[in-house]
Amino acid sequence: MVESWANLGVDLHIDPSRTGSGSGLRKGLTDALRDAVRSGRLAPGTRLPSSRSLAADLGIARNTVADAYADLVAEGWLTTRQGSGTRVAERAVPAPSRPAPRRRAAGRPTYDLTPGSPDLSSFPRSEWLKAARRALAAAPNDALGYGDPRGRVELRTALAGYLARARGVHADPERILICAGFAHALMLLGAALGERGVRDVAVESYGLDVFWKVLTRAGLGIPPLPFDELGTSTIELDDMRPGAVLLTPAHQFPMGVPLHPDRRAAAVDWARRSGGLILEDDYDGEFRYDRQPIGALQGLDPDRVVYLGTASKSLAPGLRLGWMVLPPALAAGVAEAKGVTDWSCGTLDQLTLAEFIDSGAYDRHVRSMRLRYRRRRDQLVAALAERAPGVSATGIAAGLHAVIELPPGTEESVVRAAAWQGLGLFGLSRFRHEGAVTEPRDALVVGYGRPPDHAWSGALDALCRALP
Repeated sequence: MVESWANLGVDLHIDPSRTGSGSGLRKGLTDALRDAVRSGRLAPGTRLPSSRSLAADLGIARNTVADAYADLVAEGWLTTRQGSGTRVAERAVPAPSRPAPRRRAAGRPTYDLTPGSPDLSSFPRSEWLKAARRALAAAPNDALGYGDPRGRVELRTALAGYLARARGVHADPERILICAGFAHALMLLGAALGERGVRDVAVESYGLDVFWKVLTRAGLGIPPLPFDELGTSTIELDDMRPGAVLLTPAHQFPMGVPLHPDRRAAAVDWARRSGGLILEDDYDGEFRYDRQPIGALQGLDPDRVVYLGTASKSLAPGLRLGWMVLPPALAAGVAEAKGVTDWSCGTLDQLTLAEFIDSGAYDRHVRSMRLRYRRRRDQLVAALAERAPGVSATGIAAGLHAVIELPPGTEESVVRAAAWQGLGLFGLSRFRHEGAVTEPRDALVVGYGRPPDHAWSGALDALCRALP
């Protein structure tokens, strides 16, 4: 079995400003390892991961790691022995000086546990490159021109098949529109809803304010729905009378619970009676760990639900690729809001994603990441039980984040303590709608998907030190 930093319980941080490519990257890695040994952060006798494992964790060439190890062996910082691997040489190490405590939240944190991003070091570079080459070789000449505002038909067709198979979505390529992520989708929907005379879009009591601001900038009100142990309450929609509602039914963000079946049905019934629309944010629907993922709400009524998804959690947010499956009555209006040409999404990336899905590489990557994130969540739950029994992770076993319930009145102090430990994370209050009537709760929202493998162990240790 290939060992990793997480398995070994050690950690390595490289200052990106000291790395580049080729010899610069080798020097940056060598300097970082030497500094870690010299300062005592890597203790004498510590076994380092194999060059293959560290190269995979850092996303660099194996030869670069092997050369850095060889340099440090020659200098006497490391030793290597057949069957024993590479270890820190036994030598007197001066005790590291203890800097004055300072809050690190203002700068870049050592460990980033904010939710919303996958492990970017795990992006399938080689498979993506193969797909890009195949897609470019097969692309017609007109693919390089100004395109259909709905996006490339190859990607819309691939998504229609995948979403029907994996998420239970009723998807016709003619009603799929490619966009540059979820915020862009909301911008387009906000314009189209405004043209239809919609004045309010009901939202959940907990969510991302950046998306709420997109809707308010479109001139829409955003009244919040109540929230309780069954999730977001949709029975109030009849009294509130919004023109649409924005929901995260498979895995409420950030509370981590699915929408109760009765409330799923109530939302669809409301939409049918009132003519309203449900905007379904299926942001991490593929990542359920204890059972089959809950099917998309859109499958209950494709004429009343707008299904929204992106590649941001499954692959990387930097791709800027998202999609909407639109009801027939809304498809033309949203395409018109986007414009007469597809100016926002790169054609080559669209063609590459289509090939990535059609080749089966997307399914393989999602399955692989599902196992990785499940291990991290299991490790988080086990660490809390052992080292911080006064708190616990809540919500279903799904997604890339967990909510850690805290004793009443402690959220602010724990967030400060986390900053002192070099952690970047948010308290639950950061995600609470200012108009929510739900009783505030003290909790942390911990994004366990973001750290690369070699940093996860250190991040988990720092988190446990910050908890009460």
